[in-house]
Amino acid sequence: MSFQDQINQAGSAYQLLAKPLPPSQIFPYPNVHTNWRDEQEAWAKSAVLFNQSWHMTDLYIEGPDTLKLLSDTSVNSYENFGTGRAKQYLAVNRNGYVIGDVILFGLSDGVYALVGEPPAINWIQYQAELGGYDVSMHRDDGLTYSGVIGETPKRFFRYEIDGPNTQKILEKATGEALERVKFFHMTDLQIGGRTVHALGHTMVAAPGAENTGLELFGPAEEHEDFLNAILEAGKEFGLKQAGSMAYRTTATASGWIPFPLPAIYDNDDEMTRYREWLSDDTAENVLGAFGLLGSFHSSNIEDYYMTPWDLGYGRMIKFDHDFIGREALEKMVSEPHGKKVWLVWNHEDTARVLADSELNQPNRPRLLPTPASLEYYDEVRVAEQRVGLTHYHAYNGNMPAWVSLASIDENVANGSTVEILWGDHDGGERNPYTPNHTITSIRATVHTQAPPGA
Repeated sequence: MSFQDQINQAGSAYQLLAKPLPPSQIFPYPNVHTNWRDEQEAWAKSAVLFNQSWHMTDLYIEGPDTLKLLSDTSVNSYENFGTGRAKQYLAVNRNGYVIGDVILFGLSDGVYALVGEPPAINWIQYQAELGGYDVSMHRDDGLTYSGVIGETPKRFFRYEIDGPNTQKILEKATGEALERVKFFHMTDLQIGGRTVHALGHTMVAAPGAENTGLELFGPAEEHEDFLNAILEAGKEFGLKQAGSMAYRTTATASGWIPFPLPAIYDNDDEMTRYREWLSDDTAENVLGAFGLLGSFHSSNIEDYYMTPWDLGYGRMIKFDHDFIGREALEKMVSEPHGKKVWLVWNHEDTARVLADSELNQPNRPRLLPTPASLEYYDEVRVAEQRVGLTHYHAYNGNMPAWVSLASIDENVANGSTVEILWGDHDGGERNPYTPNHTITSIRATVHTQAPPGA
């Protein structure tokens, strides 16, 4: 059965994606190693180590048409891109709406790797087959949303190290003075007698911040050697391993919006063929199912689509090449745009929501799972008018505050106060994983850059 067959059986894309499903991935490692508060604090005061070895999907591409395939299917420029560099690959549909994003690595010997959530990876695989590109591909599936690891063994282990003591730890682990690795540049390090690849990257600060960390990866069979060596080097510098609970809160620090609904549900022959190509257990099914919760409601699935500007990716669009969606984006350039923002919650409203939902008060608000919530499409309002939608919510103990990532109208000023309509439009009636509740309002302050302490 294909993904399109599932939509046909359900009656529409919205009816399929609105069905209730369990709320999240089950990571194959501990929720915490110490506790999620101390693990959050470590990225601000010492250093933290995140395990990324299993949950992401990896696609390796090589062959004479590799750069052409990448260029044809993404908004990015590939001028001067190659070995030792990385970028955020962004795919849009022909109408200019985002399908997905992943990190693209320029590895050695003409091999490129796309690493991240499946929607963008599925899309480029389909386009490679459809267009007859002269490339070969190898895919290592990541963790499914039922907690099952992909059948193909992963080629690499992968970790992220962040925090002010990162450089000291790496110099202790390598036994040499090191230059800082520039953002989205790569180098090789010797750790535990093994070669480890290092990408300048961060998960807990906006790109380019002074405390940019590194993504460290190497052959899967050397996983334990690396882990033991980096943990030993980090002991005197306060390095903490972080579990899945702290990991889920990083998005509101870095400003990366994890799961925008893939814009693949258009009612045309082209997208129908793509959905017929997708299998019935595709991640696009699950991503949509818990992404359509929230106070915003529309039976038109395309109302949930996002443009690159909505997600903070307008700067990535380069018209120096032809690509799927170029014509639509060229028309959008001169139109009003949304913008990505951080919404820092009012402390009094946060305390009220926490208390009333936990204590089962009458007219209780939607439960606020700590430290990270689901991907709700909640309305953001100013003077009773909707000005945008939220995407992701998490508590950051370093601020300390609850923070939402949202897409809002570009004319809403930095520092202004907005209201988040917190709750599902039907009060949780259709979803057994969200207890019945009443929509409530939460005041929040708009930040167009990462808030202090994030």
